[in-house]
Amino acid sequence: MEKREELYRGKAKSVFKTDDADRLILLFRNDTSAFDGKRIEQLDRKGMVNNKFNAFIMQKLEAAGVPTQFDKLLGDNECLVKKLDMIPVECVVRNYAAGSLVKRLGVEEGLKLNPYTFELFLKDDAKGDPFINESHVVAFGWGTAEQLVRMKELSLKVNEVLSKLFDDAGLLLVDFKLEFGVFSDGSIVLGDEFSPDGCRLWDKATGKKMDKDRFRQGLGDVIEAYEEVANRLGVPL
Repeated sequence: MEKREELYRGKAKSVFKTDDADRLILLFRNDTSAFDGKRIEQLDRKGMVNNKFNAFIMQKLEAAGVPTQFDKLLGDNECLVKKLDMIPVECVVRNYAAGSLVKRLGVEEGLKLNPYTFELFLKDDAKGDPFINESHVVAFGWGTAEQLVRMKELSLKVNEVLSKLFDDAGLLLVDFKLEFGVFSDGSIVLGDEFSPDGCRLWDKATGKKMDKDRFRQGLGDVIEAYEEVANRLGVPL
């Protein structure tokens, strides 16, 4: 597989073309950002940890019947993925109240949500990733009603699989965001990444935050927390 020019550079990852029209190389960098990119720092080992964490999670999801973009690891910081036409919508599943939900509704952090909630946000940093609904997605052409049905179905399947996985490791899966895209065969596929950068994980016994909130809130030991989660899951680092 030949790595070619950089196609896209995000806040924490870069995407490169390959000599295969249906495959891309995803590079996980050490950049760590918060507040829509207003704060960016370099954290040693982060790219490696997130790359291997993502590979582990994506393979667990594939085994459970969730189609993912991931193909294989290429090295400590790179993996091979399917090329997708990304849908500019973030799907957020919340099992406990935290983050923007607490600010928006004034509810207590940590409140168990019964049932879980499913939300949509437009992926647009310049606009602050605004909260949207299904009608917006269809009306503005960001996705179709059929695609939304499939995205929600897959999001809830991910929640079912990973809630148990993290529970068995002594962790609460508080919430997480997912992105989806369309593969060349027209199927909806889970894209981007699943790592502590894009979810909230709390220790079941102590409530300790084990995710990027440690960076957002200045709690320190960010990568140490990521590595502890990986070790509990059995991720080979």
